[in-house]
Amino acid sequence: MPPSTQHIRAVTEAYLSRYPHERDGLTPLFTALSGDDDPTSRKTFPTHVTCSAILLDHDKRILHIHHVASGKVLAPGGHNEKDDTGLPAAALRELHEEAGIPPGAVVAFPEFTDIPFDIDVHVIDASPSKGEPEHRHVDFRWLFRLRSEQHNVTLQAQEVDGYEWRPFTRAASPTIRAKLALLP
Repeated sequence: MPPSTQHIRAVTEAYLSRYPHERDGLTPLFTALSGDDDPTSRKTFPTHVTCSAILLDHDKRILHIHHVASGKVLAPGGHNEKDDTGLPAAALRELHEEAGIPPGAVVAFPEFTDIPFDIDVHVIDASPSKGEPEHRHVDFRWLFRLRSEQHNVTLQAQEVDGYEWRPFTRAASPTIRAKLALLP
């Protein structure tokens, strides 16, 4: 069963206790949470929740993948599925599906086990072939690091056509760059 609306709201409020200046930017999320539709369903429009894994290696580089559908270079992530037991679990599932890195190969940063590292709201273009109008993703971004220096990336060919490890100073997301710069 996907995360409940109440759980998402509680996680968001915990996040906002750390980053209170971001509340106004999360208005689309609170609107979605007040509706009757499942906020984790990819068919809930105009806004639904997604999850991503911000994965650091031992050289403080971040894994980025080349998404086929969007043509963008992003952190591994995507839509929640009905069997996801929580928001971090959805991020870990996506990391495993898209990059072949199993959940057991990574560990969450202790201070970000239950609170996302970042929440980003971004617009997704309409996709007539999927029957999707323009909509917003509210992406809960969870911070992980590799357990060992050895890592094998095995791409999911249908969705990903490349990857790179970028220094955190070149992360695709400016908010991720800024927040990583503040970590010890």
